[in-house]
Amino acid sequence: MRQLGIEPCAIEAADVDETPLARELPVDHARRLALAKARTIAARHPDSIILGADTVVASGRRILPKAQSEAEARRCLALLSGRRHRVLGGVCLIGPGGITRQTLVTSIVRFKRLDAAETDAYIRSGEWHGKAGGYAIQGRAAAFVSFLSGSYSNVVGLPLHETVNLLKGAGWWREH
Repeated sequence: MRQLGIEPCAIEAADVDETPLARELPVDHARRLALAKARTIAARHPDSIILGADTVVASGRRILPKAQSEAEARRCLALLSGRRHRVLGGVCLIGPGGITRQTLVTSIVRFKRLDAAETDAYIRSGEWHGKAGGYAIQGRAAAFVSFLSGSYSNVVGLPLHETVNLLKGAGWWREH
């Protein structure tokens, strides 16, 4: 948001369980988490404009984790190596009176085929920790991307263009 000239009044973690539900599709997962995060914070601040968002990396119907261990990150990178995957950005805005607006943004990313040395170096960097799919495109993993279709900022973690459009549509945007 700072990139757009917006300084949030506060940033709060929603502490929502991000475990996918049984048979939950990646698009439904991204939407559900964005809404749950926004609702959790809106309950604490009912007169504020709340932005909730979540990024999901998906390979087919499979939801990749936000890697917490080296082993998990390696599994993600092995799955993504040489393949296309989707990055789904769920965004939810809740304003005063409970007015709710949501969108889902899909970006397509293809990784080059990664060799063992590239994977090892990336794991040593630590950039993968806590990142959906075990990578951060805004860091060293940018070198892995051979193709990107859609919103770059979505892959980073928040689709800025679409977020601004949600704010404008609700009348909550002013040029900064």
